[in-house]
Amino acid sequence: MSSSKWLPTACILCSRNCGIEVQVDGGHITRVRGDRAHPLSEGYLCQKAARLDYYQNHADRLASPLRRRVDGSYEEVSWEVAIAEVAERLRDIRARHGARACALYGGGGQGNHLGGIYARGLVQALGTRFHYTAMAQEKTGDFWVNGRLFGRQSCHLTEGVEHAEVVVVIGTNPWQAHGIRNARETLRAISRDPARTLVVIDPRRTETAALANLHLQLRPGTDAFLLAAMLSVMVREGLEDRSFHQARTCGFESVRAALAEVPVEQFASRAGIATEEVVKVARLIARAKSASVRVDLGLQQSLHSTLNSYLEKLLFLVPGHFNRRGCNTFHTFFVPLVGHSDDPAAGKESWTTTVTGVREIGKLFPPNVLPAEIATEHSGRLRALVVDSANVVLTGADTQAYRAALSKLELLVVIDVALTETARMAHYVLPASSQFEKWETSFFQLEFPTQVAQLRRPLFGAHPGTLPEPEIYRRLLVAMGKLPRGGFPLLRGVARLSRRLFPAALAATLKLRPRLGPYAAFVLYDTLGRVLPEGAAATTPLWAAAQQYASRHAEAVRRTGLSGNGAQLGEALFARLLGSPSGARISTHEHGEMWRVIRHADGRIHLDVPEMLDALRALRSEPEPANAAAFPLTLIAGDRRSYNANQIFRDPRWRKTDGDGALRIHPEDARQLGLAEGATAVCESSRGQIPVRVALDDTLLRGVVSLPHGYGNDYPDGNAGRRAAGPMLNLLTDAAHCDPLTATPYHKNVRVRLRPR
Repeated sequence: MSSSKWLPTACILCSRNCGIEVQVDGGHITRVRGDRAHPLSEGYLCQKAARLDYYQNHADRLASPLRRRVDGSYEEVSWEVAIAEVAERLRDIRARHGARACALYGGGGQGNHLGGIYARGLVQALGTRFHYTAMAQEKTGDFWVNGRLFGRQSCHLTEGVEHAEVVVVIGTNPWQAHGIRNARETLRAISRDPARTLVVIDPRRTETAALANLHLQLRPGTDAFLLAAMLSVMVREGLEDRSFHQARTCGFESVRAALAEVPVEQFASRAGIATEEVVKVARLIARAKSASVRVDLGLQQSLHSTLNSYLEKLLFLVPGHFNRRGCNTFHTFFVPLVGHSDDPAAGKESWTTTVTGVREIGKLFPPNVLPAEIATEHSGRLRALVVDSANVVLTGADTQAYRAALSKLELLVVIDVALTETARMAHYVLPASSQFEKWETSFFQLEFPTQVAQLRRPLFGAHPGTLPEPEIYRRLLVAMGKLPRGGFPLLRGVARLSRRLFPAALAATLKLRPRLGPYAAFVLYDTLGRVLPEGAAATTPLWAAAQQYASRHAEAVRRTGLSGNGAQLGEALFARLLGSPSGARISTHEHGEMWRVIRHADGRIHLDVPEMLDALRALRSEPEPANAAAFPLTLIAGDRRSYNANQIFRDPRWRKTDGDGALRIHPEDARQLGLAEGATAVCESSRGQIPVRVALDDTLLRGVVSLPHGYGNDYPDGNAGRRAAGPMLNLLTDAAHCDPLTATPYHKNVRVRLRPR
């Protein structure tokens, strides 16, 4: 395809999924600019999106299914052979060892979410609930806390940063990580407004911190101490919003009592922050007319991960900065990113991992325990794993553990665009079409008041030999006997004849054949999908989502200008999505109606979470971290920089700067170690070691170093060999170094030592 026209699509490098326009020529993305027609990003663009052709075109693109030979090499096989053999081996392992021997990792990569719906069909076919994802490596502590506070783990919050008088940013650098709307423009606007205050809590003086009015540069891993001290100041000085708690919460007095016991000066000292600064910021937040708190992985993958998520929510709940303009509030999901897993202590059905006994949270399991679930002699160990759109060998904590574990699987199947490090360990590799070769969307609808969704049309035809994930999963389920080979011709005929009659015909089909219920997405794919224009069959689950969303949030949908009731409104919403290549508004909510999101029977926020209050009290007797002598430096693993993203980029040429992902270190620490700017060194943890290039950086505290994520994959060097670019970060991380409740890895607090190379 070649076009001088600007074609609308979206960036796929972070959760914002900003709208972009591209020009294409000869299978390449030649020019990129922000899409002014996108309802949210409105033409905004960061530097990373301009390099997207390096994702679309690189030497590791797959062009045929691969089967591993006995000697470890690969041979190309046909799709028919690959599907038949994978299906047979999955059926065999399930028959011999049961559903708990099978698991899925991934299913819908960053901004590549349609395939995830169809991946769930395979999970259902296997009868397992073991679904591991990167999201569960990052966010399950947050989901668990939400479940206890609001009644469901799928109750999720967003920020009111754009309208807040006080903005508090903790453990994130939106200048590089984004995460808020049009991040750089928004940060500049806040910093220039004398009526607004930006507070940054971060161990490094980031680009965001440089714009802040106040920067609390705390010691890594001490977030819980600092937040607890700030909250204690609020309750000791009576700065809580009593009317808010009387009307909207329960359990506040228990929380207040626990916070009042916090030794403010001791905790402030532990964090390395002057007590007067703690008091100043606590008063600033509590006394503001509105305040909004934005957090990310710097908080959620630090020590006390789950407790951190609880305390950061108390930071805006205690002073009543909730569900009003400029404050944190709920948002709705067009398609939920996460489910709800009942607590087994409540007598509800819930799975835990067989070997490690880790509970399911949000219908997901944490990757940190996956190697231990495989590399064991336990009779109930995992034996079959399907990895979809994930390079877990590099992205999961403890690369050594993953390599050892994956080699012990009876069956490893990888579905991916590229021959990744994980794919090279697979028994079968199934090549997927890229995100720009198929219909796609993102389920990161995280906004308030107006939600936006974008259905992206393909920019290119499918890469030779590849299939989109929905078709891969459909073929697998047919081969496993879960779907009929001939599809659903009668229902297909109804779809062609009358869209008005189709919902009733679909409902009747699923009622008569209840075993098809878990595979409803595939039924839609084969029926309604056949009558949609431009090959949009994979989008049909969004027809069902539109029907459900319009039913639940009818008034909010109608506020966007749509009309109708029931199925008619759902049809109008789906039609708008199909007809809006630059994205479309799907709902506009009001604060008053968002209280209905709370799922506790009494409609209140339950602040008293016993596990978290126990963890808060335990901070008082917690000793300083061990291993300080052997490993004197604290590594922040996963720094966000100008040219790092997720693992979908393989060609290192996409980076304009920092090509080898330098280790940043304070100049004084470097001098004491005999290291100069640009020197090579060895960074070593208790788990492994990697070579690094040194970059002097006085934005870091003494004793703290940082490395970026997204590096470490190898790539053809042009001389028939391969060369790794940058740090293979997870050679340093240890799966055992994690939160005890959620198994979230403590990536932001890895103890290391450094020596000249």
